[in-house]
Amino acid sequence: MISSADNKKRWWAFIVLCLGTLMIVLDTTIVNVALPSIRVDLGFTEVSLAWVVNAYLLTFGGFLLLGGRLGDLFGHRRVFLIGLAVFTLASLSCGLATSQAFLIVARAIQGLGGAIVDAVALSLTMNLFLTREDRAQAMGVFGFVAAGGGSIGVLLGGLLTTINWHWIFLVNIPIGIGVFIFSLLLLPTTRMELAHRHLDAWGAISVTASLIIANYAVINGNAAGWTSLFTLGLIALAILLLGLFVLIESRVRAPLMPLRLFRSRNITAANIIGVLWAAAMFAWFFISGLYMQLVLHYTPLQVGLSFLPANLIMAIFSIWLSAKLVTHFGIKIPLVAGLLTASTGLALFLFAPVGGSFLVHLLPSMLLLGIGAGMAFNPMLLAAMSDVPQDESGLASGLVNTSFMMGGALGLAILASIAASRSGALLASGADQLAALNSGYHAAFLTGALFAAIAALLGAFLLRSRA
Repeated sequence: MISSADNKKRWWAFIVLCLGTLMIVLDTTIVNVALPSIRVDLGFTEVSLAWVVNAYLLTFGGFLLLGGRLGDLFGHRRVFLIGLAVFTLASLSCGLATSQAFLIVARAIQGLGGAIVDAVALSLTMNLFLTREDRAQAMGVFGFVAAGGGSIGVLLGGLLTTINWHWIFLVNIPIGIGVFIFSLLLLPTTRMELAHRHLDAWGAISVTASLIIANYAVINGNAAGWTSLFTLGLIALAILLLGLFVLIESRVRAPLMPLRLFRSRNITAANIIGVLWAAAMFAWFFISGLYMQLVLHYTPLQVGLSFLPANLIMAIFSIWLSAKLVTHFGIKIPLVAGLLTASTGLALFLFAPVGGSFLVHLLPSMLLLGIGAGMAFNPMLLAAMSDVPQDESGLASGLVNTSFMMGGALGLAILASIAASRSGALLASGADQLAALNSGYHAAFLTGALFAAIAALLGAFLLRSRA
């Protein structure tokens, strides 16, 4: 029987984990708003400026799987604190940067720390809550942080950039220190009694290199050309390294990622759905943001405020309603219903014209997306972490985060290519520039809606309903 004092401490520890995760999620979007200011201040070119974002994404996506496994082997709490310290110190370095090279290197280290924190935070959450009801409620809150943090970052980035772009990084310092102190006080020590603590070094090297190279190929695919020898060569190398990783895992005594995990239909299906859902979410966050800025001429602050209704709806569903839905209906029905609702919200963007109105053309889509994301994230995370023994929860957490990261990066590249291709074809035929741009975004929204609909179908046919 858990006492009320222990239960209260458990929830306070969970709040600390959510703050740490929110800080990591914010950093994936908060920088985007400040890029023009960073470019002017440090003298970046258009090409080199992309590395302020890409350096973070490369290391973040590349080290998620390894970070999760390190948590399983050496204790989730200890690894979480190490990752948090690395991220906070790297944020300080970013905030103090006065040169291009210094900022890019600091961003890469920041991505490494963020990957470690993000990879073990979900497994720490699962280990804090053992009952079905508590775990469903916690996953709802965690899902809101993961889904809503990106749009909150856009709003916060707009506010802080009006002061000085350095503050988008320096704001992490007091938060990181506070989370570190309260993590020491509240988080339980989680070190499994394992027969061995052998780290599969070759497996770690091959999969991390594969993820980094794949991320690099996707991020630079539009600039280098998707059919160029450079891009195809990198993709082939990433696939070769991934194949080597699978071969190593099938033979090594203590694998980094036991292949038997994929015997669980829920784990496999949830990760595939996560890739598609992340691609659809990027259509929402980034393409709708571009539509508002470049077609409707919204300021960054107005863009951030436009996401607020969706965030409020998402919070209500994630924190209060989603857990009740999962408790009563299992994971399948809320997941499928949420994905279909989000798909409808993305499809509504197809009716947004060049002179669109927020109330008529944006708000209905935003509300449906908020409802859909609020319903879907909780059961998706539960499905991805189901059927996993406690000593491999960090691995499962790193795996689902990697699926989201790769799905988002690949999805954004596909969506941007589709939008650019459609806009370019219309411009070549003599169409108005804004009309061509808007039509390109419509093509991207349609693709995102299809991603979410396909994810819903996979959920309906592949997932077992139990939580």
